[in-house]
Amino acid sequence: MGQKADFAAERLRMVERLVASRYIQDPRVRDAFLAVPREAFVRPEDADAAYEDVPLPIGRGQTISAPSMIAIMLEEARLAPGDRVLEIGTGSGYHASLVARLVGPQNVVSIERIPRLAEWARSNLARAGLSGVTVVVGDGSLGYPERSPYDCVMVTAGAPEIPDPWRLQLSPRGRIVAPIGPRSGQVLIVATRKADGSLDVREGTPCAFVPLIGARAWSA
Repeated sequence: MGQKADFAAERLRMVERLVASRYIQDPRVRDAFLAVPREAFVRPEDADAAYEDVPLPIGRGQTISAPSMIAIMLEEARLAPGDRVLEIGTGSGYHASLVARLVGPQNVVSIERIPRLAEWARSNLARAGLSGVTVVVGDGSLGYPERSPYDCVMVTAGAPEIPDPWRLQLSPRGRIVAPIGPRSGQVLIVATRKADGSLDVREGTPCAFVPLIGARAWSA
């Protein structure tokens, strides 16, 4: 059995575990996880751990989230084909690749503040056949107004509060899925924009993400 077959079998077992634990309930989320090779989005020295349910380092002090945490976020986001999504915190591009499978690559904009990681993510996404995802280098706490409004803003780094630019760049009934709270640990929130422009915020799973660095978030 070759290495590719081994990874495919490990990927299937990971998804089966996530389904059995009810982290994955939406069949479309399950299919996205099955379609994306996580080993292609981690460092070569970590490939053997690609399908363990743990975060993995990707360099520059950043991590790729545990599969169960990503599954929770994707389930909360309730993404539909054609939704316009802003992802904040590209990292290696794995989360963006799953989102792209759900909404279409051309509908995904992802912001990464570290140029080297953005470059790596672009190459990873291209190898996965998802070069239509737009990866930009910038301050995620300010959003990306050039492509707004968004149906969903998904954030893979912890912010002290919800920056106003995210709210302003949402479409009516658009959603923010983000870890919010102190650096030591956050709560995953789902915030839906109401007709008057304010947010209806629901708190969910406790979590711990690397800090979001930016003008409207944490300082470096």
